[in-house]
Amino acid sequence: MTVKELHRAPSLAKLYPRAVLGGLRKAGGETLPDTEYVYAGVSADPGHVAAYNRICGFRLTDELPVTYPHILAFPLQVALLSEPEFPFPLLGMVHVANRITLHRPLRLGEELTLRVRAERLRTHDKGTEFDVVTEVVTGGETVWTDVSTYLRRGAGAGSGGGKTSLAPPSAGAIWWVPGDIGRRYAEVSGDRNPIHLHPLTARMFGFRGAIAHGMWTKARCLAAFEGRLPGAYTVDVRFKLPVLLPSRVGFTSWRADAGWAFELWHASRPKPHLAGTITTP
Repeated sequence: MTVKELHRAPSLAKLYPRAVLGGLRKAGGETLPDTEYVYAGVSADPGHVAAYNRICGFRLTDELPVTYPHILAFPLQVALLSEPEFPFPLLGMVHVANRITLHRPLRLGEELTLRVRAERLRTHDKGTEFDVVTEVVTGGETVWTDVSTYLRRGAGAGSGGGKTSLAPPSAGAIWWVPGDIGRRYAEVSGDRNPIHLHPLTARMFGFRGAIAHGMWTKARCLAAFEGRLPGAYTVDVRFKLPVLLPSRVGFTSWRADAGWAFELWHASRPKPHLAGTITTP
């Protein structure tokens, strides 16, 4: 594997135009680049963490939210997916799942090393899937791992999760998701995918309007568990139908054998947005 050691975070302002141009020439492929990006000496900025916490619903503490390292590594992920040899264009890929394993709490002031690579290219009934794996290392120990699964739709693939006849479960909480949450989350995350920013740009990619970021919905759900989770666990989420902005959503959770299970639904229609589990070692 080729290791690319970085001395500063990649510039998203430069990467997004490259991603758009790359999408015009990429036609798919059968292999992922054998490359790993490594960025050492990273520490979280307290002001940025506080802004992230407010948008996602976490309390303000010196402990990093379990989803926050995904934000730190996001520029490396975009850089990898924008490489000329990457077989698929960045725009148009669908984030279908995310699994985070926290081995111990991470705190403000810790110096971290980020490692990002892509692996497990595989066929799917709607196209092709692959994983982007991110690791956080400190003191020679891997303390946090993130596996984001992306789908590149193939010819004839459907546009979403399809219709469902399920009835939504009784919600433990109803949340209002404002129309500007995509833009607000983009400011702290750097994820300025046009499907999240404005109805007009979202319609260019086949959506009826702007949709919430999947990682915001995951973070918002996990904020509801604060004070109830141990210092080490795995949270695994499948993103289902998108949250169209603005929306009212229903959150429900229940005890499972190995921890917790939770779901996010449209507040008044049988439309599942997210399903997840939290398991302990």
